Amino acid sequence: MPAGMFGIGLVPPGERDPFGSPRPALGVTRIVLEKNLPLQLNALIDLAYSYLPSQIGQAHTDVNGFVIDRLSGYLREGGATAQEVEAVLSRGLLSLAEAPRILKAVQDFQRLPEATALAAANKRIVNIIRKAGQEHRNADVSRLTDPAEVALFQALNKTHPAVESCVAACDYSGALQRLAALKQPVDAFFDQVMVMAEDPAVRDNRLALLGDLKALMNRVADISRLAV
Repeated sequence: MPAGMFGIGLVPPGERDPFGSPRPALGVTRIVLEKNLPLQLNALIDLAYSYLPSQIGQAHTDVNGFVIDRLSGYLREGGATAQEVEAVLSRGLLSLAEAPRILKAVQDFQRLPEATALAAANKRIVNIIRKAGQEHRNADVSRLTDPAEVALFQALNKTHPAVESCVAACDYSGALQRLAALKQPVDAFFDQVMVMAEDPAVRDNRLALLGDLKALMNRVADISRLAV
């Protein structure tokens, strides 16, 4: 029903909607999660529109957001904090069934002694990159000169395969816990390295290094959302 309503321009207003459109969306969400069905949300929306008359418009983005809102509420009802849910959902999900596993990984991550510092560092990195307005590109190792930035680059190269291996095995908790190894080199980098160096080439390369770090730290969930 939500797909059809969005398709004809009727945005479901929530609890007071006379057609009860939030209920079907929430029902689909519950079934997918509780049965652990490996279904992609975009594929479900495509399927829904395939059964509707061609003259009804398609509003995939709106329907996607509507279902994600229901998923967010479902996770919060289960005891998750708003920050945890944001960390899980802000990256986008390939499959709705991933959400509870990623949520558990985020909650496990928060128990690590390194979690608070890493979340704060991630938020700092996000802000630096956004203000610099630089698109992500890989750092050039030949331009790394400060020992702290070299150490961070090496730590990233060592941690990246371990994280990817965990992700490939759907071990999201393991992937996030591998990030603990980055705390010391990240702290040293920010203590000893001037990111916004006067030399544009050095500055851009350091921003690229931070972009690499951000991509790895947010591989499973956006942990910057956990920063207080």
